Amino acid sequence: MEVLNLTAVIPAGGEGSRFRPYTDIVPKPMIPLGDEEKPILDYVVQYLTKNGFEEIILLVNYKWKYIKNYFEDGKRYNTNIRYSIDDENYSNTGGSLLKAYKNNLISSNPVLIWYGDILANLNPKHVIDLQLKENSDAVLVVANKYQIPVGVAEIDNDNNVLSLKEKPWLNVKVTIGILSLNINVLKNAEKELGTKFDIMGDLIPYMIKNNMKVKAYIYNNDWIDVGSLERYKKIDNNLLKKVIKL
Repeated sequence: MEVLNLTAVIPAGGEGSRFRPYTDIVPKPMIPLGDEEKPILDYVVQYLTKNGFEEIILLVNYKWKYIKNYFEDGKRYNTNIRYSIDDENYSNTGGSLLKAYKNNLISSNPVLIWYGDILANLNPKHVIDLQLKENSDAVLVVANKYQIPVGVAEIDNDNNVLSLKEKPWLNVKVTIGILSLNINVLKNAEKELGTKFDIMGDLIPYMIKNNMKVKAYIYNNDWIDVGSLERYKKIDNNLLKKVIKL
């Protein structure tokens, strides 16, 4: 079974408080990145269109006109970009997704959700394919390890530092802000979650609690989370070039 007219939804509406004062001027997804100094969101949109996504829905709120003025209707990316704008009734990633769904902006099922501050050299079609193969309600992209962005100290009872590991890798399975979703689960989710819920923090736990089928897609390659100014400043340019192969 193949999904026609692949649709990707990109949550890109946060205020970017961890990027202030820069986000007092531009929204976080438009912060420049790499040698070409293109916005973070530009890399995500290019990557999705390169991988065959013909419809992209941007979930926007904070300084959304800045984003719309840059991407317009998506023609220069050979895709169709539409916008769903948060309001006082619909907010947070899940509420934004719900509003786009209720306004019939999402034209494929399942739908891919790719957060606007995540970069990964991952074929998103493989995530959709796994969901169809497993007949699941959602597929979360999960990495096998996670690098802490700060040093980790081992300390004894007398506060003597016994060892220090700078930015160690932990063998824990972590979600990386990419998933596919049976969009019809939103029909009933609103009854319990309301219209201001989070996708990863509220919707996925709701699905698990209600015995819906949630699978993991294990991703073993590099990825970058541009979620904070601290992470942004520490991005290695060589790693960036590996991850954003356009």
